[in-house]
Amino acid sequence: MRAETLVEALPYIRRFSGKTVVVKYGGNALAGTSEHDALALFAEDIVMMRLVGMRPVVVHGGGPQISALMARLGKTAEFVDGLRVTDAETVGIARMVLKGQVNPQIVAAINVHGKYAVGVSGVDGGLIRAEARDERLGYVGDVTEINTEILDGLLDHEFIPVIATIGSDATGQAYNINADTVAGRIAEALGAEKLVYLTDIEGLRSQVDDAGSLIRQTTADRLDGLIADGTIAGGMIPKVTSCQQAVRSGVRRAHILDGRVAHVLLLELFTDEGIGTMVVADQAALDEHLAETKAASALGLDTTSAGADTDGTTPSPIGGTDS
Repeated sequence: MRAETLVEALPYIRRFSGKTVVVKYGGNALAGTSEHDALALFAEDIVMMRLVGMRPVVVHGGGPQISALMARLGKTAEFVDGLRVTDAETVGIARMVLKGQVNPQIVAAINVHGKYAVGVSGVDGGLIRAEARDERLGYVGDVTEINTEILDGLLDHEFIPVIATIGSDATGQAYNINADTVAGRIAEALGAEKLVYLTDIEGLRSQVDDAGSLIRQTTADRLDGLIADGTIAGGMIPKVTSCQQAVRSGVRRAHILDGRVAHVLLLELFTDEGIGTMVVADQAALDEHLAETKAASALGLDTTSAGADTDGTTPSPIGGTDS
């Protein structure tokens, strides 16, 4: 079985070698497990990706950690459409948590395995330029520009960028920016092969309370309907809209995965079945996925579970799996 697993991974290693994959690691991905174990497993996956020739970029949030520090300081967290209302004190708290706590933890976990990770924030070198999103939200920013020179330089020298999502405007004013949004914009700017969100759910559901309604693969247009009818709401809105914009802007695939599953990145990237929810731009992209699984089958691999029905017909957009 171990040998079969290695053989199964081979075509995916070939396909993704040299490709950029942006991974958003959220604080909620730690829910339900010990922080040390979750972070150590995540770091192993990222290093494995790097060692087989991929170019991983880590973008992290820290929502639960920010909320925890706010509570200790006597401040109440308030959200509008999944975005944290951020006054001057709160943006300072966010900066302290993201740059001073979460970022060094992720960098250190990765660097247990070698000299790979470099921690940066959006303020460094003007990496993330931002402007105020809405006066109701205070110092919450929208991304106006990504300075890819910094990231390209790190990637070309085989480092793994680990990015804290604090940005700034031309005057130096800092903004707290939703990490899901930043991950999507960075994936677009780098022309990434994949954009991956790790969170505390197994993926998107067509019926929120029905675990059996997990959406394994879908298109950006179909997600518009799930947002419109309220199926996708709250904190999932920035994540899903970032997926939609990314795939519509050239990122080949976006994925929403359960970060509580051990080695979930490797299961998604290097196995036929895949895991979680895959989002692509349109039906043509789904057809392309099917063609790729058939190509893998020609190498003698079993890809029945990778999206092709046993009679060889095209799978429905909702249902099936991704690699």
